Amino acid sequence: MDPLVQIRRELHQIPELGFQEFKTQKYLLEKIAQLPQQYLEVVTWKTGIVVKITGSNPTKTIGWRTDIDGLPIIEETDLPFASIHEENMHACGHDCHMTIALALVQAFAIKQPSQNVIVYFQPAEEGPGGAEPMLQWLKSERADLIPDEIYALHIAPEYPVGTVATRPGLLFADTSELFIDLKGLGGHAAYPHKTRDMTVAAANLILQLQTIISRNINPLDSAVITIGKMTSGTVQNIIAENARLEGTIRTLNAEAMNDVKRRIEAICSGIEASFECSISIDYGSMYYEVNNNERCANALLSFAEEFEGCNAYLCSESMTGEDFGYFLKEIPGALFWAGANCEYGLHHAKLTPDENLLSINANFVEQFIRSL
Repeated sequence: MDPLVQIRRELHQIPELGFQEFKTQKYLLEKIAQLPQQYLEVVTWKTGIVVKITGSNPTKTIGWRTDIDGLPIIEETDLPFASIHEENMHACGHDCHMTIALALVQAFAIKQPSQNVIVYFQPAEEGPGGAEPMLQWLKSERADLIPDEIYALHIAPEYPVGTVATRPGLLFADTSELFIDLKGLGGHAAYPHKTRDMTVAAANLILQLQTIISRNINPLDSAVITIGKMTSGTVQNIIAENARLEGTIRTLNAEAMNDVKRRIEAICSGIEASFECSISIDYGSMYYEVNNNERCANALLSFAEEFEGCNAYLCSESMTGEDFGYFLKEIPGALFWAGANCEYGLHHAKLTPDENLLSINANFVEQFIRSL
């Protein structure tokens, strides 16, 4: 079996949620410890890892970032190497991302790069967000581990293996989590007039939230509000005293994000008055847009055009969220989509990326970094 495939499958079995990646960190550290250490410096931060590879004749430092956490999804792939953590799954391809990052560390440990290279194994990308606090730690404690430019990839199931898809400028959206809690008055189903039913209130709120995009956002802008989860009530004959909505907001600019939140708050105030209840709003984790540096994005595309086995593709922006945007806010760099050739999309319980992407992208990224 291809060693990269084996690593990916072993990582796939142990998905862990943000800042709980203890087995994952241990696995990665063990793999790194097996490599020649002559050029390596290994530092840990929370459940993350930073590996610096000293270059032979450095004029700058190149960063590569991978995310390491999984999702709270029950896997439905029926693979022999499916998750052994039954409630969690690598349904966003972070197992593939980590494998490629490990391959980079191995390649540079064996054959020293000319530039300094730093590989970041970042926790908690899916939540509550690890990039921003990791960057703050670097700035305050280890400024020597901040690169001059930084790159990353994310698998894309819709593209064929070998695709390197990116664009200068905005690639991924501003995103914010959304949690809304409603509290009314519960009671017996036979006496609804003595209660304040939060199932009905929440249902009305969901419908009104969907008017924000169609009636309050400029049609030339792009924005999304998705309520992915609603919980209310306890049993069939008790009117619900509490309800909770969980969702996400995505916009392509900060002004639209502010407009969406302003309307959410206004609508919630109206629901409070209409249903005689109280509502609290929590925006949870907020991720900054992924805005690629023009020079760095064009360098990726140009290199992919000439690289055997890869196809460069100038893609459109996406409503996807990624906390790598915090790195790009501070450091020039770029992220690209790596084709994964799968019928199921990201965050799907049946996501099965084509493992041929591992060697192709590991080789592509290594040679790209060596060329800088």
